[in-house]
Amino acid sequence: MQHLKLERNIGALVESAAERYGDKTVLIVDHQGITLSFVQLNRKVNQFANALAEAGIKTGDHVGVMLPNCVEFPCVWLALAKLGAVMVPLNVRYQAFDLEYVLNDSDAVALIAHTSLAPIYKKIPSEKHNVRKVLLIGENAGRGEQPLSQLAETMADTFQPAEPELDSLMNIQYTSGTTGFAKGVMTTHEYWLACGATAATLGFSGDDMLLAMSPFYYMDPQWELIMALSSGGAMVMAEKISAENFLGCLKKYPVTITWGSEDLLYLPPFTVEDGVNLKLILLSAFPPELHQQFEKHFEVIAREVYGMTEIGAGSAVPLEDAHMVGSGSIGKPVFNREFRIVNESGKDVACGEVGELLVSGPGILKGYYNKPEANEKAFLDGHFRTGDLARCDDAGYYYFVGRIKDMIRRMGDNISAEEVEKVLMSHPKIMEAAVIGVPDKTRDEEVKAYIVPAPGENPESIPPEEIVAFCLERIAKFKVPRYIEYRTEFPRSTSNKIQKHKLTKEKEDLTSDCFDRFA
Repeated sequence: MQHLKLERNIGALVESAAERYGDKTVLIVDHQGITLSFVQLNRKVNQFANALAEAGIKTGDHVGVMLPNCVEFPCVWLALAKLGAVMVPLNVRYQAFDLEYVLNDSDAVALIAHTSLAPIYKKIPSEKHNVRKVLLIGENAGRGEQPLSQLAETMADTFQPAEPELDSLMNIQYTSGTTGFAKGVMTTHEYWLACGATAATLGFSGDDMLLAMSPFYYMDPQWELIMALSSGGAMVMAEKISAENFLGCLKKYPVTITWGSEDLLYLPPFTVEDGVNLKLILLSAFPPELHQQFEKHFEVIAREVYGMTEIGAGSAVPLEDAHMVGSGSIGKPVFNREFRIVNESGKDVACGEVGELLVSGPGILKGYYNKPEANEKAFLDGHFRTGDLARCDDAGYYYFVGRIKDMIRRMGDNISAEEVEKVLMSHPKIMEAAVIGVPDKTRDEEVKAYIVPAPGENPESIPPEEIVAFCLERIAKFKVPRYIEYRTEFPRSTSNKIQKHKLTKEKEDLTSDCFDRFA
């Protein structure tokens, strides 16, 4: 594991990037028609830092930020970093119940919100939170609360930043668990600087432009902006994830890197002749059966990467390792991460054996905010316990197997729900699948699959017998779903993850009213 010399803090990174790269473009906000150079971004961040200080935000304050993708979001985040304050990014799909929990759990004392989202906050009784300052961004800001953007425009574009340490808290980033309340991941200045230092490993240089469509309250776009500041590259922020934004931004800007998913295969292929400059698509949990097809469809390199909120970037398949396409590997640890795979006793397993993946390295999470019991369980000998099952081959490539708590126990065999789901979703007629274990008197548990057919398909065009036959050709017989139920949609969390625990509570007998291949 290598160690690089990092900037003092994120504020210092923004300042030094402005000095190094000057008038070169660093951020484009597509739907707002805004382009900022490194110098302009630094000046705008300074204006917001002065405005926040004027509004009473100080070093150490925890500030909730509930904004859609807009230029103000990254400016506010970096301004808080220069102040030495802490951002608590808030999902814009939160309702009052979710919002009240996160504001209280994070000890937020201020809230920066878009005017369209302020009504959600106002549904929370004032005695049920500790927010003492509300700053608004957007149309009609200023009616009862302080208009932050307008205040920033009146401020000086220079700022004397605080000097937080590398270990100082920068974000409390809430994870989107599928059961219970989310936990606040404490990420430091070192965490984000370490994320930015992975740019070269992922093929992101000063000549590249990355398209980010995910909401900025997730860690991915924040990480990508730090990579741009670290490398001299640029980032395009789209309004939201959509095929229209994907194709539009690729043709409008010289985007070279973006994220991909299997649903992009429904789009027509594009080439350089179409005005597209794409050279690399990053994939995460992508069906290996579709990997080669994906590269051929878009005539572009596609590489699998692995990461999570707690560790940032973890591993990647090197660009030069074309022989790993379709292998299902998540690659090798990036330069500042170290992996271990251990058994239930915490002992390292032999090469090729499955166990829990542990990660260590500079800047991984400081812990979960106000969750001492969770923190005790989260680490083993200084390594973070990912809760993911993995294996490593003799060439040093790692493979994700599944989640420990998302395993099905059938007659002594452990079955990864994730593995079965990947096989199901590699079928061209299946758009989504969710796999769970259902109780069985003789086998402990049986495998049940919930299926959402692809657009234009239905249970008649993809009957359960076809699904079973498809699976039998690809995975061991004991892993093939016994029960199959069709759906038009799934219950989802605020971060759009399928909530399997809700599927298990929809009816008393989960084996009724569905296909049973043993019947």
